Amino acid sequence: MAEAERVIGTPDTPETGSEPEQSSGPGGQESTGSRPRGKRRIAVLFVVAAFAYALDLASKMLVVARLEHHAPIEIAGDWLRLEAIRNAGAAFGFGEAFTVIFTVIAAAVIVVIARLARKLYSLPWAIALGLLLGGALGNLTDRIFRTPGVFEGAVVDFIAPKHFAVFNLADSAIVCGGILIVLLSFRGLDPDGTVHKD
Repeated sequence: MAEAERVIGTPDTPETGSEPEQSSGPGGQESTGSRPRGKRRIAVLFVVAAFAYALDLASKMLVVARLEHHAPIEIAGDWLRLEAIRNAGAAFGFGEAFTVIFTVIAAAVIVVIARLARKLYSLPWAIALGLLLGGALGNLTDRIFRTPGVFEGAVVDFIAPKHFAVFNLADSAIVCGGILIVLLSFRGLDPDGTVHKD
């Protein structure tokens, strides 16, 4: 009987040359062979986020200590200068009357990214989400710890291009991460590493 099944095959038996099924551990978790790949992507996410956050935090501390209440520093004449400004609104100075709402949105973004990290297998997505996470944490830190109070703090902005809103490195990280996510979505690449075509 066993020999006959081996020769003719059964519906539940994969054909020769087909990919082996991934083994599952207790609770339906993936086998240890697939875990290092996922952990590497998660590590990239948090390394990028930590770098973006540290760079934003250090730049704001330097601006508050050396530039606030002082004349702006011209980098490229009128086209680019450094000018310390406290912004109670969203990125680039929009919506100053909704500081608490923007604080809640930033916190929600962090929670969503943390949930996505569990199934993250794509390196570009890890970089994009890391930039978003680092930028959101940078501005959220200002919202919580800077004046006038908790969840109402004003964000420190200091990069002032000509004919454009003043922004900071956290805003730049958020925008770059968002652009990268849009590009990845157009290419059909999902956070879990799979590619889909519409």
